[in-house]
Amino acid sequence: MKPRFERKWMFSLLWVNLSVLLVALVLMAGDSAWGPSALLHTWAYSLVYANVTAVPAILVLPRLIERYANHPRLQVLAVVLGCLSFAALGCLLAQILLMGTRSEIPRQFWVEYLHTLRAALPLALVFALGAFFYASLRGRLQVAEQRLHARELAEERTHKLAAEARLRSLESRIHPHFLFNTLNSISSLIAENPSKAEQTVGRLAGLLRSSLDHGPQRLIPLCQELAMTEDYVEIEKVRFAGKLRGRVEVPQELRDIKVPPLSIQSLVENAVKHGITPQRGGGEFAIIASIDGGRLCVEVSDTGPGFDLTAVRAGGGLDNLVGRLDALYGDSAGLSVVQRDGRCVVQMRLPA
Repeated sequence: MKPRFERKWMFSLLWVNLSVLLVALVLMAGDSAWGPSALLHTWAYSLVYANVTAVPAILVLPRLIERYANHPRLQVLAVVLGCLSFAALGCLLAQILLMGTRSEIPRQFWVEYLHTLRAALPLALVFALGAFFYASLRGRLQVAEQRLHARELAEERTHKLAAEARLRSLESRIHPHFLFNTLNSISSLIAENPSKAEQTVGRLAGLLRSSLDHGPQRLIPLCQELAMTEDYVEIEKVRFAGKLRGRVEVPQELRDIKVPPLSIQSLVENAVKHGITPQRGGGEFAIIASIDGGRLCVEVSDTGPGFDLTAVRAGGGLDNLVGRLDALYGDSAGLSVVQRDGRCVVQMRLPA
């Protein structure tokens, strides 16, 4: 705090001395009889008056202003009375100092003192009020900037917390939804084929282990997401008794790109449940990944009749996935549904 005050003090004193030089130059410009020696003489004596007046004012007035910080009118009154008092006292002390050093011997002490005051008081008042209002406006601007910055930080924190809460809410609904569907598949096998049911339970245990390991993570490598999806497909293949066919076409160089957990699995689950299950002879799905326009494009297609994305059930797998993508990426990601070559194709686009 002290170095900062010293910097302000030195700056104020420098400003006073430069102002005195400017006033001397203005006087010289208005009188052609003035020469360099006259200018130097006037400036030297003006510096004595200015510094003797300014130093006490600079040291005392800021404390008065701070004391009446909650009373703007009293602040202005303190500045006016203070600068007039310091100007009057400073001119008197400067004139006495010059007399003591025999640099200037006034013939009529009080007459010349009053003559000096007539020029010093208006200048002191102008400089003091100008500095006061400048400091006041600057202080208000700093306070406004600090409040704006604090408000922006608060808004940003609120948006992040809201997005985080929304993300956790959506994910908490995904895991029970997925587990319920998988347990239904296992329950259908227990009576018919206990050994396959046991295998399926083992696959489910592995799948849940992977799902729980990646639960706190917002993004996981594509290869890990494909591994979880493969476990899900193997479970569903048991339920379909060979009527579920699938293929995966994902280049090796794309397998390290990060994707949301259970995103592709949700698309495959939707394809199996709504596209392939209604078909008596089963059906086929395909997972194809590519880079398109700097974004990862994952397509999950099936041989089903297709559907309207805007008509999906609220709270379902696809609806939750849309919400998660919006919370994670905003407008940079999304889902779309198209018909191509007699297949329903769901496209998921993410920043690569």
